[in-house]
Amino acid sequence: MTNQKPTATSRLKQDYMRLKRDPVPYITAEPLPSNILEWHYVIKGPEDSPYHGGYYHGTLLFTKEFPFKPPSIYMITPNGRFKTNKRLCLSISDFHPDTWNPAWSVATILTGLLSFMLETTPTLGSCESTTYMKRKFARQSLEFNMKNEVFCELFPEICEEINERLAKIEEHRKQNSANNNGPSMTTNGVANGTLPTSDGLEVEPVDGGATGVSSSDESNNIWHSLYTNLIVLIGFVIFALIVHYVIKSMNIE
Repeated sequence: MTNQKPTATSRLKQDYMRLKRDPVPYITAEPLPSNILEWHYVIKGPEDSPYHGGYYHGTLLFTKEFPFKPPSIYMITPNGRFKTNKRLCLSISDFHPDTWNPAWSVATILTGLLSFMLETTPTLGSCESTTYMKRKFARQSLEFNMKNEVFCELFPEICEEINERLAKIEEHRKQNSANNNGPSMTTNGVANGTLPTSDGLEVEPVDGGATGVSSSDESNNIWHSLYTNLIVLIGFVIFALIVHYVIKSMNIE
């Protein structure tokens, strides 16, 4: 054991330097200053996924036997794919020491975790949710993470990004509120009862509306539909009268 402890520490320090030199896309990771065996990571939701705009915080817990034994993997931020604060059963976690490869690094582990997150394959510690719920969790992840002291301490740059996004969301909400009190809104870009912002986040409508369409627009659509149906009905009646007249004329002859 005394010979393995320096091995784990030395290896994790090397992995940390590699991550700083060659960052993994969408992933940031930092060990606790007081314990290099406990790492915290943040996954930024990729653009082409329902996690876009979200920040997902979790932990990797290494043993003193690393790299000869895999770490435990946890997700802290609610996300719709993994249960929170539960050990995840993955081929790169301590659930499967038989499939672990000592050559795998922290970057390899986190890349594999992101890849599995984007899939729908079930496993112990995973959960099912709709795309709408995943997007909702992405929006909620901003304020959720900012309440975590360890997250704020280890990831100050990400906290700055989140604060900027929260400010934009508040600005869009105020604009939405002003629009609801003014001219009617259009349906362009509105989906699932949310209003998209320029950075991929979605803002809930202020007045609880499902689509952001004003009542006056809905009323105009109804009257337009009734008018169209009335025109069609009148045309059908005229056509029926003409046919009836023609048939009656032929019988007389």
